[in-house]
Amino acid sequence: MSRPAPSGPGPADAPRTRPSSAGRVLYEERLTPAWWMWLLVLFAGVVVLVSLAPIDMVVAVVAAVVAAGGAGVLLVTSSRSIVVTDEHLQVGRARIERRFVGEAEAFRGDDVRRVRGPELDGRAYMNFRASVGPLVRIRITDPVDPTPYWLTSTRHPERLVEVLTGP
Repeated sequence: MSRPAPSGPGPADAPRTRPSSAGRVLYEERLTPAWWMWLLVLFAGVVVLVSLAPIDMVVAVVAAVVAAGGAGVLLVTSSRSIVVTDEHLQVGRARIERRFVGEAEAFRGDDVRRVRGPELDGRAYMNFRASVGPLVRIRITDPVDPTPYWLTSTRHPERLVEVLTGP
């Protein structure tokens, strides 16, 4: 059964439901950069331009365009996805069968700092994004996997927890 995407951030941020060869997709989210991250790309170009302008303006402009373009490409290619299907959970490059997914908890605000700081287990799989504040901690129940849990940024933590803990 397909659920409507929640209102909020743009369509690229909204969870989607679609069929897949690996099972029915129950939740999908791409952790794209926030608008303010693009200001950093612009800033990188300006810094290079200002640094090289006293030497040669043509070289400065070309280098600034290359620096900003490279920073933009890095920003886009570093975007990770969260995909939950009937059979698997995939966060970034990590993938696990749903039968090994245990309890999931959503965190916002000060709880995020606590979970990412003093309570963090160094063996956990971490998928943090600077421009995405909320987190979900997903317990891993696989007895042969030393990873106690996955900790991932998400724009829709309550929805992700609902999908992971639902029937």
